[in-house]
Amino acid sequence: MLRECASKVALNEGRAVHGNLIRNGVVPDSHLWVSLTSFYGKCGRLEFARKVLDETPERNEVLWNVLLNGYAQLGDGKAVLKLFSLMVEWEHKLNRFTLSTVLKGCAKSGHLKEGKLLHSVAIKTGQEVDEFVASCLVDMYSKCGMTGYALQVFKRIKDPDLVTWSAMISGLDQQGCSHDAAELYKAMVLAGVRPNQYIFSSLVSAATSMGDLRFGKTIHAYISKYEMEDDMLVSNALIMMYMKHGQLQDGIQVFNSMPEQDTASWSYLLSGFCDSNTCEEAPRIFYQMLVEGFNPNMYTFIDILRSCSSLSDVHFGRQVHTHIIKNCNDSNDFVRTALIDMYAKARCIEDAVAVFNRLVDRDLFTWTTMIDGYAKTNQPEMALKHFVDMQSEGVKPNEFTIASCLNACSHMATLEGGQQLHSMVVKAGHTGDIIVATAITDMYGKCGCLEDAEANFKDMVLRDAVSWNTIIAVYAYHSQGENALQAYRMMIEKGFLPDEATFLSILSVCSNMGLVEEGKKHFESMSKVYGITPSLEHYACVVNILSRAGQFDEVEAFIKEQKLSTHALIWETVLGACKLHGNLDLGETAARKLFELQPKEDSAYVFLSNIFASKGRWDDVQKIRVLMSEEGIKKEPGCSWVGVDGQVHVFVSQDGSHPKTEQIYAKLQDLKQRLSFSGYIPKTENVLHNISSREKIEHLWHHSERLALGLALISASPGMPIRIFKNLRICEDCHEVMKVISYVTSREIVIRDFKRFHHFKLGSCSCQDSW
Repeated sequence: MLRECASKVALNEGRAVHGNLIRNGVVPDSHLWVSLTSFYGKCGRLEFARKVLDETPERNEVLWNVLLNGYAQLGDGKAVLKLFSLMVEWEHKLNRFTLSTVLKGCAKSGHLKEGKLLHSVAIKTGQEVDEFVASCLVDMYSKCGMTGYALQVFKRIKDPDLVTWSAMISGLDQQGCSHDAAELYKAMVLAGVRPNQYIFSSLVSAATSMGDLRFGKTIHAYISKYEMEDDMLVSNALIMMYMKHGQLQDGIQVFNSMPEQDTASWSYLLSGFCDSNTCEEAPRIFYQMLVEGFNPNMYTFIDILRSCSSLSDVHFGRQVHTHIIKNCNDSNDFVRTALIDMYAKARCIEDAVAVFNRLVDRDLFTWTTMIDGYAKTNQPEMALKHFVDMQSEGVKPNEFTIASCLNACSHMATLEGGQQLHSMVVKAGHTGDIIVATAITDMYGKCGCLEDAEANFKDMVLRDAVSWNTIIAVYAYHSQGENALQAYRMMIEKGFLPDEATFLSILSVCSNMGLVEEGKKHFESMSKVYGITPSLEHYACVVNILSRAGQFDEVEAFIKEQKLSTHALIWETVLGACKLHGNLDLGETAARKLFELQPKEDSAYVFLSNIFASKGRWDDVQKIRVLMSEEGIKKEPGCSWVGVDGQVHVFVSQDGSHPKTEQIYAKLQDLKQRLSFSGYIPKTENVLHNISSREKIEHLWHHSERLALGLALISASPGMPIRIFKNLRICEDCHEVMKVISYVTSREIVIRDFKRFHHFKLGSCSCQDSW
């Protein structure tokens, strides 16, 4: 009766039988005691089974083993060991069943130390050679991560059974010994042992870890031979392998052929659709999973969030976030990290911060993601602050963290911070890392230190296409057209293929240098030679090449031929060139197009107003200003900033707010007199206001970049280069003034406007007066 209750797990019926025995005064013999203990153990009520054991007058090995096995099945290793210690105290004989049961408990609870003690007991009692005990030792050592010990025990087993082979192969795979697992499988086949589903799933996992798709497909063939394709464990392993290797169709085929799927099946399927080439399918798969009634787990959410990151689809990402909260996974740090990554890459930094602040354990990846997110959303100060906070929490940066911080310094153009990071890189031994070295080159280039950028690039032991693109862009940004073209030719000679970024720099160089035919040649080579489809930015570069050369008829024909008339970037480019050449007719056409495409952007209004002002059409200038006022559009104010003694000082035109305004104005007045003796004549046509010539001259001398220069001259150490940054294009008169000042003061002046760097030295500029 008790056996029947145990098989049906009928706790209440079994307890009733036990109660009747007590009421009827039945004294259980040893067999009945075993039946009672076994019944309570199988029903999961081990507290009652233990009570039965305590009441038993004669405790034999079978009773102890039944209770030990019950605790082992529940994975309660501590209870197993405690009961085993009590059994030893009662001096009961330790047979093979006792040792194997306790070893199972150690395996489930990860008690390696106690497992080793039992191993020594087995050796002392001569039971290590017992295949049953040895198999349990193999399983215990494997699950405790000691595959070396497991293998030693395994090799001493004369005829390992299927369970032992499975434990050994699975243990090797789980500990990353994939090659050893594959070799052991070959030995098993030679021994004539038929594999089971656990062995096959471990072998497929080993093939995935090794990156050996050929071996994985061989195992798949064996799986088909043994007709185990319908096993869920095996099929899930196959799906994961094919998805990890990018064999999406094979993975889908395995998935569709399964008699039934579970959440893991859907998660493994989804994992293949996370990168930029395949991510479009991920939302459909995720939606279908929900329709089929499966609840996503942690891994499902992580994979779908990775897909959202690749898609840059923050709207769908927010919907996934809602599901995460609904499924109570929002407290999981791994899921939170994936959310941070998704929001940061979508430039939704406030959402990323909200999740980041709830994290319990902030690891290196999470900190780096936040730092990179701030750098890419033009918040470099916050990126560097998080870098400091990360280190204060004891998290050491890696090469990706440092590269992100260097990018932040590039955005801020903070040379001092970048130099400190460069020093950290040297001390940490990361100079050989391509990512870090490339970021250093970029940082120096964007901070105006062309020579340092060039030297760092030349010192790189290893280079990739990104490294070459970076130095080419640096040369282009610093108006070093010949060097940029030479670097491009060297890149090709070294076997690196150019990409979209390469051609943006090269076409920009051709525009600056007036190389119309060469620019056309490079543009054509994109698609014809390298199979690259030009983007809108590339078309805009061609328009810029033609329009800067004054070939406006060809510009209009090119826009019509390529069907570019609906793109604001194209007309912005045309309008800028019209201002340069004074082409009022086409300029008005371009401005009208921009008013339609971007009615709230200030650039079109400002450019057209400047064209009218340069022609003296002040009534039209006033009309543009009225129109801007009616549309609620404000012109972005020009400002310049310069670093002095570790602090950044910002100036706007005609600024009088700086504490050293008097000294700055006095210095500029002195320079004004010195320049007049050198033959400098102010270009008052650059003052686009209807005021007197005298007022125009005074206005020019108080442009923001000149105020920044004045502060630098009275503060910076003599002989040191002066680096000034400006948010708008430097005007023609300021450009001429900087050339003359660099000559009369024997100082190198570097100015970065929104287009490029200008290196003023000994009366000339690196841009050769073409910007």
